[in-house]
Amino acid sequence: MSGEHYFTADPAADATRHTVVFTVHDQEFRLVASAGVFSASRLDPGTSVLLHRAPLPDGDTTGHLLDLGCGYGPIATVLAANAPRATVYAVDVNQRALALAGENTGPNVVTALPDEVPDSVGFTQIWSNPPIRIGKPELHALLLRWLPRLTPDGTAWLVVAKNLGSDSLQRWLVEQGFEAERYANHKGFRILRVRKAGDGTTGAAQNS
Repeated sequence: MSGEHYFTADPAADATRHTVVFTVHDQEFRLVASAGVFSASRLDPGTSVLLHRAPLPDGDTTGHLLDLGCGYGPIATVLAANAPRATVYAVDVNQRALALAGENTGPNVVTALPDEVPDSVGFTQIWSNPPIRIGKPELHALLLRWLPRLTPDGTAWLVVAKNLGSDSLQRWLVEQGFEAERYANHKGFRILRVRKAGDGTTGAAQNS
């Protein structure tokens, strides 16, 4: 697939629709996807690793959660199902992706373009399979826009392929003043746990 889904507000590809079926912790999800959005034919492997290996929120979770670069909404859908008392923001620049995410998610999900998220909203959790292929300057700008919006005790969960620079991204996050540790490794992907400096404690990485 081309990189159009990373950059284009209104993709030119025909809106051929597909159903993507996946299971997370014994719960089945059936989502509508379409050409012109990221990983339209299946759940992306990195997203799958993130949803299966990072600790999902639970029914006691409240506040605001963010799915950054939501695509058609697989992360937002799982977060909303697990944390019905929280409000999940599903954010993307791709209008087609946002429309699909709106179809796929429930009433506790807000789909929005980046500029539509109120500046007053802080996030207790940020989840993302970030668009590494947009290049470092754009990726760094994206992360520096959203990671500072973590609440004081908030956590970001990022999944990045090792061969696409997960370790260098981790080092860069530390250089920017964040606490960034390798939480889990699986199938060539790293899950990074990111906090503001001084927030919480870090623990040993999980390997599998």
